[in-house]
Amino acid sequence: MRTMGFVIFFSIVIAIYSLANLYIYKRAISIIPQGSPYKTIFVIVFLFVVASYILGRVVERYSISFVSDSLIWIGSFWIAFMFYFLYALVWIDFLRLLNHFLGIFPKAITANIEKTKQITALVVVIAVTLTVVIGHINTKLPAIRNVNIAVNKRVDELKELNIAMVSDIHLGTIVGKGYAKKVVDKINALNPDIILMPGDIIDEDIAPVLNDNICEELRRLKSKYGVYAVTGNHEYIGGVKAAKEYLNKNNINIVSDTVVTIDNKFVLVGREDRSANQFSGSKRKTLSEIVKDVDFSLPVILMDHQPFGLNEAESAGIDMQLSGHTHHGQMWPLNYITSMIYELSYGYLQKGNTHYYVSCGVGGWGPPIRTVSRPEIVKIKMTFN
Repeated sequence: MRTMGFVIFFSIVIAIYSLANLYIYKRAISIIPQGSPYKTIFVIVFLFVVASYILGRVVERYSISFVSDSLIWIGSFWIAFMFYFLYALVWIDFLRLLNHFLGIFPKAITANIEKTKQITALVVVIAVTLTVVIGHINTKLPAIRNVNIAVNKRVDELKELNIAMVSDIHLGTIVGKGYAKKVVDKINALNPDIILMPGDIIDEDIAPVLNDNICEELRRLKSKYGVYAVTGNHEYIGGVKAAKEYLNKNNINIVSDTVVTIDNKFVLVGREDRSANQFSGSKRKTLSEIVKDVDFSLPVILMDHQPFGLNEAESAGIDMQLSGHTHHGQMWPLNYITSMIYELSYGYLQKGNTHYYVSCGVGGWGPPIRTVSRPEIVKIKMTFN
């Protein structure tokens, strides 16, 4: 079942990726004059960067090396370039279509089409390059997001709970040990009572994490009540059993469709990721099944990686749900799409007595580029009365 899930998922991804690159290739090659020696160079370079991410992932399966890392890095950046080139070309072709029917272009543009093409191409390349460079710098600058939540429950000897929430680290080839150290240092500086990780700690393949033992940095995390996490879809993509075992060995307690009562003061509920069925053939429990024996006189905190069906937590009497997954689109304007898909794509929401926070994540998937929001570590101050 897991193999079938892989085949379907990656077949769709590769098909979309191939069509997008074919479109960019057709539009770009038309700008280079016939007989130019640059055409051959362009074709070779283009095919290399397009194939590099997939080649890197394949090579990585057999041997993690400078070659596999380099291919993945080149390919990851190309995904960002591809996305913004595609976005620009779609808009340009839309304007060309309007011009065809309505003649909206001034004579200065239509008088010399070849020159217009070259100038437009130069402007697009410069704009896209600047966007990618600035977006990459942004990924290196995680921010602390402060959130205050009041829960109308009394807890003996506990007036407030300070939570450090960090989601979607995506540890692997792109997000490595150096960045993990930075994140851990920032979390420890908050002196949290508990650290919660709602999924996607590890990227697609656990091999680079094991090879560099990246999670030894996570072992330095310090809090009064420990570190707890749930699975995300990427733990399932990369092999959930190995991911769980590795994280548990590094003092990260995986809460899988179960409940943990901590110090008799509050309850932590952890759900398996909803992609469990797709990648492993297993079915996660319903939330009502998981919490049927919970003492709701205590504050109840839920971690569920993907923020679908928020009403379920409200109906179950959950006080706070923490999620990630969306990255809030990660690259503009994808945030508009995630905002249409999810009731809450990013940030805070209250429904009835249930509080929700969806993090945009501290790491990222694919291209190490963020053009929508800063990577974040969320400091949640939960007060009781």
